[in-house]
Amino acid sequence: MVNIYKKYSLKIGLVFTIVSALMTTFVLSALFSGDPRMNEFLYDCGIDMLGGLICAALYFGCMKQSGEGGKVFRSLIVLVSFVFFINELMYCVYRVPEKIGLCMFCVLCSKIADIVMIYLFYTYVKKTLGLDGKMRLWADRGFPILSVFEIIILLSNIIYPTTFSITSEGVYQAAAMSWLEDIYLIVALTITAILIIRCGSPRNQKLAALTFIFLPIIEFVILGGQFGSAGQYGTVLMSLVIMYCVIFNYNSSKLSATQAELDMATEIQASMLPSIFPAFPARDEFDLYASMDPAKEVGGDFYDFFMIDDNHLGVVIADVSGKGIPAALFMMISKTVVQNYAMLGIKASEVLRRANEALCVQNKMEMFVTTWVGILELSTGKMNCSSAGHEYPAICHDGKFDLLKDKHGFVLGAMDIAKYSDYEIQLEKGDRIFVYTDGVPEATSEDKELYGTDRMIEALNTCADGTPKDILNTVRESVDSFVGNAEQFDDLTMVCLEYRG
Repeated sequence: MVNIYKKYSLKIGLVFTIVSALMTTFVLSALFSGDPRMNEFLYDCGIDMLGGLICAALYFGCMKQSGEGGKVFRSLIVLVSFVFFINELMYCVYRVPEKIGLCMFCVLCSKIADIVMIYLFYTYVKKTLGLDGKMRLWADRGFPILSVFEIIILLSNIIYPTTFSITSEGVYQAAAMSWLEDIYLIVALTITAILIIRCGSPRNQKLAALTFIFLPIIEFVILGGQFGSAGQYGTVLMSLVIMYCVIFNYNSSKLSATQAELDMATEIQASMLPSIFPAFPARDEFDLYASMDPAKEVGGDFYDFFMIDDNHLGVVIADVSGKGIPAALFMMISKTVVQNYAMLGIKASEVLRRANEALCVQNKMEMFVTTWVGILELSTGKMNCSSAGHEYPAICHDGKFDLLKDKHGFVLGAMDIAKYSDYEIQLEKGDRIFVYTDGVPEATSEDKELYGTDRMIEALNTCADGTPKDILNTVRESVDSFVGNAEQFDDLTMVCLEYRG
């Protein structure tokens, strides 16, 4: 039962809210609108009808919100829709003597719900706007004190009717100073409008949120809990609508700033990867093409190729642990370190050893990177290679791709005493080498099935005689076709090198 609730809680909450709105709008008002005793309350019923419908719209609008804030807000909207419903029911039995007990029950439920509603609203604001410093200190102190007074007033009314009473004729009677509630509503609406207009800064938005919380609870204490007027519920609902917009605007501003920074980081990362093809138009001994598609705005994969000297071409592909900004930062450091050592003209294994030692220094985040390095001697086709835990390369000899299950060393950045070994590939004219990150074989379909290296090799062999660019496009199309509408899980990076002799 618990699992069913967790799975369908959003739908259950939405259905309840919509049903409450429809009940309020059509059923109860239709049943009692013909009763002359109800005529003076039809306007108030109309306010509640509108309120119930707005609650349903708000709930539907926030269904996809994630995190604790979204959960609290959904609970809050369901509670407010319940308050509107119970308040409408109270109106229906307001002057029906035989329903005195039901009327008293509805009033008490409504007032108890008010307390819970304000508490949930306060929790929502704290989680979503992130109240801190003195503002949160005073709010955390003031809220319990006022809540205690509110509860005492409400409970005392059960013993002695000081805040409201139900006469023997079924008439709900408020306190003598009920006219102050109208003044309160005007003041609350005015302050609300001013704060919203001035809500340009996070501080003002937080103050506005606290005003929406504390004004109703202070009014409850001062005026004896007179929440009988439909105008009060209208104010509470308006507060919810406005705060939803304010918090959405507040979060949108933060997201916009974050998005701008991510866009800049994406541009910086893209500019660090060689992206102009053909890369070396003056060299006819080889052709290569590369691509990197991050799963997020920025990724942890990288590739690189560079001329070490006039006769040696360096090729690197790597995959940093993790995703997002941290992986991107570590990626930039790793790329620079590996390239710097490769330009010394040393063997691939020595490049990895020195890069590993450098990356292990001050690596407090304990990140690591799988790396494959290949150094091609253009005059002979001999390629000196070494792998730090990276994926097996695919080699094309005689027009057919096969995986080369090379010996793996340990990943870079994890253990400074790791050793790495070399191996050699002899490329003949027309041979190709394809290297990639695990985003290719681990691409996942909607049925949670992995793409795998077998499908990758099959795709490679459908275009084995194509250009490096054609080969990469073919593999990417094959991956996209397999994945379908499933979300890209990992960065997807590929490099293809053709040796022309």
